[in-house]
Amino acid sequence: MAGEPALHEFPSWRSFWIFQQSVRSELRYVRTAASETFLQTVLETCRERVGTLKAGSHFWRAQLGHDWRLTGPEEAEIEIPCAYSASRMKPLSGRASDGRANPRGIPSLYVATTKETAMSEVRPWVGSYVSVGQLRLLQDLEVVDCTRGHQRTPFYFEEPDADLRKEAVWSHIDRAFAEPLARSDNEADYAATQILAETFKQAGYGGVAYKSAFGVDGYNIALFNPDVARVVNCGLFRVKEIQPTFEAADDFWFMQESPGDAPSEPLSAPSS
Repeated sequence: MAGEPALHEFPSWRSFWIFQQSVRSELRYVRTAASETFLQTVLETCRERVGTLKAGSHFWRAQLGHDWRLTGPEEAEIEIPCAYSASRMKPLSGRASDGRANPRGIPSLYVATTKETAMSEVRPWVGSYVSVGQLRLLQDLEVVDCTRGHQRTPFYFEEPDADLRKEAVWSHIDRAFAEPLARSDNEADYAATQILAETFKQAGYGGVAYKSAFGVDGYNIALFNPDVARVVNCGLFRVKEIQPTFEAADDFWFMQESPGDAPSEPLSAPSS
């Protein structure tokens, strides 16, 4: 029919947002026909975004917290903090909490390309300890690379052509994976990326790569099988300082004074 998108084209540059809203608040485990079509289109268009991680490649993984070890002479040994063991640096089967790329109880192994990115992803606070392990990939692995075009934030008032729709959707997918989520957030916030990750996993891919929201250089990779990488070393870090930067996301609003209020000093909008 004229005007309809071709097979395996996204019908809108907003297709990911529409899918995300659907699985959050409508149907999740038995999905709508539109959601299934969206996932099929994602699979078809992801083929040009597949990359290979080579066996022997090294990545980083961080965990908040530490273990203890004894040090000093036998007659006066004391316990001091030390990095977690290799087994503690890997997720436990059946006990994984919800993550961007995994539902509760089915673990994925989240790693990063730099140790700074790995540490930032666990959102430590000043004075906290972070165990940081280096892992070696044991086999070649094909992963879906969502990171291309991450710096762009596409927005259109009218539907663009098919190529621009595709770029917009994949940019939104990458940002959804990268968006920091707190443990207090609603589990439904993970639904869209979890479904995408399981779709990639079922198609035979070994993981999904996405940009980190922390810093400009690091990338994250969710490996669907935690056994494809082995911990080769681990160290302990303590956070000295955290210096976030901010940008204005909206204008300030101001309360209107009620009749009878004491006059106040004139206010001007703070500079951003």
